[in-house]
Amino acid sequence: MDRLPIGAFHRRVLWLVSMGVFFDSFDNTLSGSVLAALLKTGWSTLELNSLFMSVTFAGLTFGAAAAGWLSDRLGRRFAYQFNLLIFGCLAVVSAFAPSMQWLIALRAVMAVGMGAEYVMGFGLITEFIPPEQRGRYQAWFGLFAGVGVFVTSLVSLAVVPKFGWRPMFFIGGIGTLWVWWERRKLPESPRWLERIGRGKEAEAILKRIEEEASLAGKLPPFVAALQTQPRWVPFSVLFSRPVIRRTLLAIVMMVVGLFGSYTLTGWMPTFFVKQGMSVTRSLGFNAAMMGGWIAGPLLCAFLADRIGRRWGLVMFGVLCATFGAAYPFLSTDIVIMIGGFLLVSMVASFLILASAFNPELFPTEYRFRGGGLAQAIGRAALIVSPAIVLALFDGYGIGGVIGALSGAYLLVALLMAVAGIETNRRSLEAVEPNVLPDSVPDAMPSPVRNK
Repeated sequence: MDRLPIGAFHRRVLWLVSMGVFFDSFDNTLSGSVLAALLKTGWSTLELNSLFMSVTFAGLTFGAAAAGWLSDRLGRRFAYQFNLLIFGCLAVVSAFAPSMQWLIALRAVMAVGMGAEYVMGFGLITEFIPPEQRGRYQAWFGLFAGVGVFVTSLVSLAVVPKFGWRPMFFIGGIGTLWVWWERRKLPESPRWLERIGRGKEAEAILKRIEEEASLAGKLPPFVAALQTQPRWVPFSVLFSRPVIRRTLLAIVMMVVGLFGSYTLTGWMPTFFVKQGMSVTRSLGFNAAMMGGWIAGPLLCAFLADRIGRRWGLVMFGVLCATFGAAYPFLSTDIVIMIGGFLLVSMVASFLILASAFNPELFPTEYRFRGGGLAQAIGRAALIVSPAIVLALFDGYGIGGVIGALSGAYLLVALLMAVAGIETNRRSLEAVEPNVLPDSVPDAMPSPVRNK
């Protein structure tokens, strides 16, 4: 895959994978506007809103972990289609929920499918895109996620005040099911096929890609790595001595990145309403700030392959802490919106680089389980985040919430500066830790039959 020039195939992969994360972001981010409207109309309470967000995080946690296991065990293609089908169908059903309790229950199951999309998307971009362009394509993928956040804010501003919250779920669900149908055209990952001993299938896919790029017969033939028997590497490898540093780095990045992004996108409209704004005005403030989810990925696309993931995370971590520390002291409406826009831009940039860095750390045999574990723990931390955010907001206002986030970003920036690993412009095989499947004591034959 690394020898292929960027062409139509890579752009199609980016488009199909990115449209999935667009609707994932749409369905995920609609909670901000929907919950604010439910609170204003009396259909829900702050406590029920907190439960809604907690069950969302629980479903996202389980979905991220399950996606990692399914991807490494049964293949990337099965996992990314399965998760789309779950949250697309449940989003449509949620539009007809008869009560807040029913909506919470449906959201819990829907979130299982949603939790897989970031694990799958960043992992697939990592496996399909050559190293010289990998950072840029990961940023473009993140841009679609950011556009989903921003579009949700605009759509909710137009839809919720006039038509209520139900159309938001219906729009997201129908869009997701359309992407599920279109993504039938994505092939299996040749890297995964080769590592489980299905070299002929991997070669056939590579030949089709070369034909599409008009390179058939012009490149050396694909040669599968010598392997006496495909092995299933156990989950415990993530905590083995050569790998545990990478596992811990990935977990810390995702905990801080997800907590920061979900606090801003999920709670800001509710905070504004509690401070006395109308729903319409609070959504307008939120839409202006959420434009940072477009600016951040564009900045990453320009910088990711230039400064690398390690030092990019250090830089954006410091900037998140700086803008976060300044935000509570802003006063006028226009300054609050500009400051919020810059803060969200930095938070989005940090999350994209952390999510891109995550799958690059692990070899193909357990890349998605490593990435899924980090995503799952990051999302598990979010289960208790509503209680933490409410306590900070009740005691110290928005300043207390943003100040706590600033401290977390600064600590992570220092950790990356001291103990980070650089993956920039390096092949995935070149950055693998020095551990082989045969050296893992509990390694088992692959459940996937050689073909």
